[in-house]
Amino acid sequence: MVESRAAEPAVPPEPPESAAAGTGGASAWRGSWVMPGFFLFLFLFWEAAIPLFGVPRYILPAPSEILSSARADLPLLLAYTWVTAVETVIGFSVAVVLAVPIGLAIAFSWWLRQTLYPFCVSIEMTPKIAFAPLFISWLGFGLLPKIIIVFLVCFFPIVLNAILAFSSLSEELTRFCRSTGAGPWRVFVKVRLPAALPQIFVGFKYAAINATVGATIAEFIGSDQGLGFYIQISTGNMRADLAFAAIFLLTALGLAMFGTVTLVERLVIPWDLSQRRRTRR
Repeated sequence: MVESRAAEPAVPPEPPESAAAGTGGASAWRGSWVMPGFFLFLFLFWEAAIPLFGVPRYILPAPSEILSSARADLPLLLAYTWVTAVETVIGFSVAVVLAVPIGLAIAFSWWLRQTLYPFCVSIEMTPKIAFAPLFISWLGFGLLPKIIIVFLVCFFPIVLNAILAFSSLSEELTRFCRSTGAGPWRVFVKVRLPAALPQIFVGFKYAAINATVGATIAEFIGSDQGLGFYIQISTGNMRADLAFAAIFLLTALGLAMFGTVTLVERLVIPWDLSQRRRTRR
């Protein structure tokens, strides 16, 4: 007697590894040219639109004219880019070194949460450009007031994100770690710090984006060198082509800052969900 068996659902065969790799490679290839293709189209459209619509060159020059003018004034542009980069990197680095420990202290201290935390929130809501004339009048037109402005722009976002990061670990997980016999230092190193790093890097990236903004604002208000000073002089002389060249260099500097922080994030927290999703793409 033959026993009747229920029909089992058919399981589709898994695609071979070569096909999966081919699909992933095609997706990665498509993603690699989309952004450069978009910017190439944007600059080509810009180049064609200037003569097509008769836009005066002193209002909006063509990209080819900007490139030609930048090549002619390249030594001065590079020298001023170095000045702005030094201000940006030093201010950002000092902010990172000081903000994370202060954020950690505020997160674990009731007294600091009642005093320093409201102060940090208040300063963060205050436009940093309001402090620039004061620092320049106190400290002159040198490098130090620009570094302080960059520091202020970067410091408070990192502090606030660090406070959030160190305070967001659930109490249940903390109790579980302590129940295993781990001491406070071991819990911090093995659990709390790794859990806080993704949110801390959010603050790092936000600060990296705005670091060049702080340096440029300070140079606008009082400086005799730097890309912000160069833009002011160029616009005063009705040289929009040179002003755009400096703006493009500021953009490149900001992208370099953000890219460096993103690269460090991938190296430090490769296990984070956001990094794993990016790797799969």
